[in-house]
Amino acid sequence: MSLQKVLSQCVIDAVKELYQMELPSVEFQPTRKDFEGDITVVVFPMLRFVKGNPVEIGTKIGEYLQEHVDEVAKFNVVKGFLNVVIDDQFYLDFFDTIREEANYGFAKDISSDAMMVEYSSPNTNKPLHLGHIRNNLLGYAVSEILKAAGKKVYKTQIINDRGIHICKSMLAWQRFGEGETPESSGLKGDHLVGKYYVAFDKAYKEQIAELVDNGTAKEKAEKEAPILLEAQEMLRKWEAGDEATVSLWQMMNGWVYEGFDTTYENLGVDFDVLYYESNTYLLGRDVVKDGLEKGIFFKKEDGSVWIDLTDEGLDEKIVLRSDGTAVYMTQDIGTAIQRVTDHPDINGMVYTVGNEQDYHFKVLFLILKKLGYTWAQQLYHLSYGMVDLPSGKMKSREGTVVDADDLLTSMENTAEELSKELGKLDGYSEEEKKRLYRTIGLGALKYYILKVDPKKRILFNPEESVDFQGNTGPFIQYTYARIQSILRKADFDLSIDLKATFDLHGKEKELLKLIQLFPETVQLAAENYSPALIANYTYDLVKEFNSFYQQVSILGESDGTKKQFRVLLSKKVGEVIQSAFRLLGIDVPERM
Repeated sequence: MSLQKVLSQCVIDAVKELYQMELPSVEFQPTRKDFEGDITVVVFPMLRFVKGNPVEIGTKIGEYLQEHVDEVAKFNVVKGFLNVVIDDQFYLDFFDTIREEANYGFAKDISSDAMMVEYSSPNTNKPLHLGHIRNNLLGYAVSEILKAAGKKVYKTQIINDRGIHICKSMLAWQRFGEGETPESSGLKGDHLVGKYYVAFDKAYKEQIAELVDNGTAKEKAEKEAPILLEAQEMLRKWEAGDEATVSLWQMMNGWVYEGFDTTYENLGVDFDVLYYESNTYLLGRDVVKDGLEKGIFFKKEDGSVWIDLTDEGLDEKIVLRSDGTAVYMTQDIGTAIQRVTDHPDINGMVYTVGNEQDYHFKVLFLILKKLGYTWAQQLYHLSYGMVDLPSGKMKSREGTVVDADDLLTSMENTAEELSKELGKLDGYSEEEKKRLYRTIGLGALKYYILKVDPKKRILFNPEESVDFQGNTGPFIQYTYARIQSILRKADFDLSIDLKATFDLHGKEKELLKLIQLFPETVQLAAENYSPALIANYTYDLVKEFNSFYQQVSILGESDGTKKQFRVLLSKKVGEVIQSAFRLLGIDVPERM
């Protein structure tokens, strides 16, 4: 049980006995560094229920706690703050209960209700880019955090594999490809298809320029460029099931999927179930028709179907065009319902999508609620901001968007350069070095992105992210490796009776307090869908450990019991770092 839980009921009991008042809750905060104490009870909020001087109230509650609570050693009151000093044995008893616990901090019971987390969801006309990296890292980390908090989770994506965008790549490959394949070109499949999407765009712009030169208005030229009309015709053929068109579509999408799979593997993310827009784009229309009959939707004079959300502070939103075809909203309604049909234990969904779609998801969630689905109460849009790079740092092959594969390679190279400069690789084989560069580079990228609140825009600096000092992945990885080095050198018996009496060093106590917060932090991160809470907790833990390491002798301690305890404490800190980083999808090296 956490210290806060232990004290909370005792403070409520104290106020009830001393003042005959029932407090609804108790406010705590960490004790300020310049005062003695392990936890502080804030007295000021109690003044709404208890009349009197806050110092006197705090003193009386402190006396009650000292008399009735074994864990309370002493206290002091500063103005309206009751600073409570906790007996060392409380922390030693706590450590004794968790020191052998595997997966400490993770829920032991899994909920029967499942959450589905959607992330990535790319178009199949080009490779994944920097924005997809943030999306994948957030979605994967939130999935793992939810699982650690006791939720059953399905990780999914909807692959946008149909539409004019893929037809543009297909048409350009037909025109200019000369039968080129990933095997013949040496290119990853997604890069090859992306190459022809760029080729289409180039030819399209040339045709527009030619039409304009011959007197066509620019707006008209953009709609009537022959290559665009051909792509539109190809889409109509695909929708009609034309055998040759569908065969080409399957072949080129197959190339892309193989390319995506390689990127996902390199990034360290995975999925439990896949949905394809080619299978879902017709879903939702029947739902809209049913909703129309129930009065949830309404029909305009031109036959289009809408929903009126003005009473919710939004506006009217179209859900079916006048010709009966679906819009994206219709597909999303149908896909959400289909997912629950496929997985009946789903009781909520998380959509990892950029903040430019904030309005779309407000509308989608409201519609699903109005349609009466109980799981619609548990829908969450994990909205995130853009990721920018310092200008000139990286250019993609198109010169506009930063390619995910290129960024991963660049991170590995940056880690290699810095590691060589620092001379930390003595005794490593070439294979071990390469593995370490990859671990450091990928850890740096993931941590730099995940430590930031998802809603904030990020300026990602590759060199800064690989720094071995400060709030970075490599700094935390290096501390983990330092702990493993201590454990390798601790060639003595680590069995210890924690009932034995010895005084804790202040730094040991601070570490134990932080370790105690890990389960609560996991739950809080799950409730807020925030990997940043896990990342920054881990940084705080690592900072505290390094302070402990510098100020307290571990292997050089002459007292055998204290030495054993400090090694065991270091081991537990390492385990918590490893567990926290596992939630973020980051590996930790045994040595650096």
